[in-house]
Amino acid sequence: MSSYGMWLAASGMQWNEHRQAVLANNLANANTTGFKHDLAIASQRRVESQSSPEGLEFLHPVFDGMSGGLQVKRSYLDFQQGAIMETGRSLDVAIDGDGFFAVSNGDDIRYTRNGAFAMNTDGELMLSADEGRWRVLSTDGEPIRLDRQSIEKIRVSPDGTLRQGTNTVARIGLMSTDDKQSLRKVGKTLFDAGKMEMKPAFGRVVGGALEASNFDPMLGLASMIEASRAYQFNATMVQMHDNITGQAISRIARVA
Repeated sequence: MSSYGMWLAASGMQWNEHRQAVLANNLANANTTGFKHDLAIASQRRVESQSSPEGLEFLHPVFDGMSGGLQVKRSYLDFQQGAIMETGRSLDVAIDGDGFFAVSNGDDIRYTRNGAFAMNTDGELMLSADEGRWRVLSTDGEPIRLDRQSIEKIRVSPDGTLRQGTNTVARIGLMSTDDKQSLRKVGKTLFDAGKMEMKPAFGRVVGGALEASNFDPMLGLASMIEASRAYQFNATMVQMHDNITGQAISRIARVA
């Protein structure tokens, strides 16, 4: 019974260690533009006699009425909209509503809510993050190219149309999917759709603004403290069960 209690406490330690790792990453990106935070998920592990037909030999009148502990599951991505912060910078763009900017490095396409853009030496609109490797794509799936020599003001319409003076340059492509949880996070703000088909999105584009991280650092700190305390509590329980086991072995040895 003591070893079973040790296993349950150990699974609690594993779960809370995972929670702390997820929360630490969220806190580190609390000020990252377009960041979508992760939610740590766990499920109750079924006892051995209920987990598979082979487990029937482990039927136990006491253990079968108890929990099998916790098992860590894949984190849930929270795609809730972050606050839109006005910057006044012409190449800063935010999405109000559904959608992701499509960006490409020439080989792969990724999706992001980070609209902090810049212009490279060729006039291509780039994602400022990741050393400018990702070109912003238009609705035609082509890199957007601006005139670096022009002194005309750059403006972005709510439908994503990019203008330089009176010249219409392109329309920024917005893409989305009904199954956002199947997107795989790559780095801080990029998402890989894999083989999943993306479809056009119709969120409102806001020029001169950026979408802030959707993670609340105050709630995150409170959760971090709670997870740390829960980890310490389970570690104490492991130590207690270990002591009980040691005492039992010692007494049996004396009797023998």
